[in-house]
Amino acid sequence: MVAAAAAATSTSRLLFHRHAASGSDRHHQHQLRYPATQYLISLRCGSSRREAAAGALLPDRVTPFSYGVDEEADDHPREECGLVGVVGDPDASSLCYLGLQKLQHRGEEGAGIVAVGGDGKLKSVTGLGLVADVFGDPSRLASLPGPAAIGHVRYSTAGAAASLRNVQPFLAGYRFGQVAVAHNGNLVNYQALRNKLEARGSIFNTSSDTEVILHLIATSLSRPLLARVCDACERLAGAYSLLFLTADKMFAVRDPHGFRPLVMGRLRNGAVVFASETCALDLIDATYEREVSPGEVVVVDRRDMSVASACLVPHRPRRSCVFEHIYFALPNSVVFSHAVHERRTAFGRALAEESPAPGADVVIPVPDSGFYAALGFARASGLEFQQGLIRWHYSGRSFIQPTQAIRDLAVKLKLAPVRGVIAGKSVVVVDDSLVRGTTSSKIVRLLRDAGAREVHMRIASPPVVGSCLYGIDTPSEGELISNRMDLEGVRREIGSDTLAFLSLGKLHGIYGDEAEDYCDACFSRKYPVLPTLADPAAELEE
Repeated sequence: MVAAAAAATSTSRLLFHRHAASGSDRHHQHQLRYPATQYLISLRCGSSRREAAAGALLPDRVTPFSYGVDEEADDHPREECGLVGVVGDPDASSLCYLGLQKLQHRGEEGAGIVAVGGDGKLKSVTGLGLVADVFGDPSRLASLPGPAAIGHVRYSTAGAAASLRNVQPFLAGYRFGQVAVAHNGNLVNYQALRNKLEARGSIFNTSSDTEVILHLIATSLSRPLLARVCDACERLAGAYSLLFLTADKMFAVRDPHGFRPLVMGRLRNGAVVFASETCALDLIDATYEREVSPGEVVVVDRRDMSVASACLVPHRPRRSCVFEHIYFALPNSVVFSHAVHERRTAFGRALAEESPAPGADVVIPVPDSGFYAALGFARASGLEFQQGLIRWHYSGRSFIQPTQAIRDLAVKLKLAPVRGVIAGKSVVVVDDSLVRGTTSSKIVRLLRDAGAREVHMRIASPPVVGSCLYGIDTPSEGELISNRMDLEGVRREIGSDTLAFLSLGKLHGIYGDEAEDYCDACFSRKYPVLPTLADPAAELEE
């Protein structure tokens, strides 16, 4: 590696920048050169060492996130975070607040906004709870004036459900000023990086992997800040979509594999907006422009609203998370350049072709995420489509039910059957995914109690057999029902008359030539980036 570094010093790395003035359609290409030693990319651990480390580490021990054991919770994986950034609008923090409201589904247990005022100082407001709870007091939002802001919503992590310290964006000061960061994803080399940083004297205030990124920026010897950001990100392994905010710039960064989504848009006044999903752009009347490309850094200078685009690292195979289309994203979003509702309709249509339900009378979705898959299934099958289950959105989490009978009643509060649609009929129930099986078994009981003659469960994704390492809160593999049982065992466990999943091959067929661009490790156990337990010194080797 030393020899490789020496060879690299004779070359330079090109960063291609695109400049656009606010409100202008004219773009100019620039090339900036930085010493290659600042951007040296090398395999700090051999592949055999990384694979051995991965084999020694269970996925639920790699990530700082844990699914928990609340059996009454919704039986889906949970997205960890949602991001919004606005630069160039005097009401930036208010627009971030609205965008975070639209991204509430991506994180419901904590929210925050960091804004830069006219004096160039960054100020933070964070809190536990929903966005409306955190900013329910109008004075909190009013305390964040300024033309640029970033916001974040999150789910809590293991052992930190009540910890305000872990709520982002994180705001820190270092010798060149203030910097704030908001992160969606998960770093699979987090612990190795943290161990090394702590050995060098870094002090951590949180249990979040995001804090590592701030320490890497602060300790980098590169200049300017763009070089520090690139230097830090090149040391990261795993999934990260990031927003950074300083006194005069905003940086949007996406990992080289593009695991998590991040899009860019513009307001009519020329302000630039970044968000995890396009639904947030739609809400604030921002026009969608494009994705932040995998491995790209987009820099917006709020002083002249110039926009620069830099290549973070050499090309790597794209591996966008397929579960964004299956479950996480809202159906009115465009994610990875595809309309989410169209993808889900296609999943349902393919499921009907592959696993029809002859003799069924009606198709119903499991609300809300199963709606479009059920619609596609019904259309392809020529069956009636009905809303046979009504979700009650205001019940909260069910914590203190002392008996099973009371817990079953609590389930009926969350999901209520429409008896006129179900009674006496053979019902096809379509859900987006089946993880632990707890919710599916309750739904089958609800439908039978409501008079369903038959219940045919159809799942518009393959069986989940692997935990996610890249920012999705999934159970350990031992809790995944399809990892413990075969198809017939799962069917008996949930109590349906029949059960079928969309096959992995059929899922790939829907994406066609793009299939290899998506991460399906939760279905295939083929992890694009392996976790590492290598010597932490190798992770930060100069």
